[in-house]
Amino acid sequence: MKKLSGLYAISDSKLSPDSKIFSYLDSAIKGGVSIFQYRNKDSKDSQIRGLVSDLQGFCDEKNVLFVLNDRRELALDLNVSAVHLGKEEVADFTHFRESFKGIIGVSCYNDLNLALHFENLKADYVAFGGMFKSKIKPNAVNCNLDILRKAKEILKIPICAIGGIDSNNIHLLKNADMIAVISSLWNLDSKDSIESNIESKITQNARNLLKNFKS
Repeated sequence: MKKLSGLYAISDSKLSPDSKIFSYLDSAIKGGVSIFQYRNKDSKDSQIRGLVSDLQGFCDEKNVLFVLNDRRELALDLNVSAVHLGKEEVADFTHFRESFKGIIGVSCYNDLNLALHFENLKADYVAFGGMFKSKIKPNAVNCNLDILRKAKEILKIPICAIGGIDSNNIHLLKNADMIAVISSLWNLDSKDSIESNIESKITQNARNLLKNFKS
């Protein structure tokens, strides 16, 4: 099992579109990203099957953990390394745990009891958030920092923090093992359309996030 720690990149259909995902992901990995989740809420399984398989292979080559968001059947079919489940995907979790041999992460929002529940059901990690106000999910449930502290004391499995995390607030999340980011990694805040400059900025974004997380 790859180590569940460090900078956890999550794809976004607008900020890291499928047409750019391999070059953008490569740039993020150069900056220190160690986990990558492919998240696509719009396409059918059949439309992304080939891409998911290729992303898994790419991440294996780079020694990065590949995580597929939500799609349990596709995850089983392609035998991906890991899957992350939200609240709509955790029904019959025990059966899925028995069927899926890879890593399973579960969103627990601001609910420590829910995290304990899934730890007991043998989830491999749990995620808390949103930690801060997020442009991607502006209506997300708020999770205060004290939840992370308590989770670190009680849980035996790794903890992921997500939601509105950037280089200015990431230092507040010392109790998290993994830091999941979207906008602060892929959002370039620039009108520069030159691809090499975009990729360089992604690498720098990742480095800045990691530097501030570890400082």
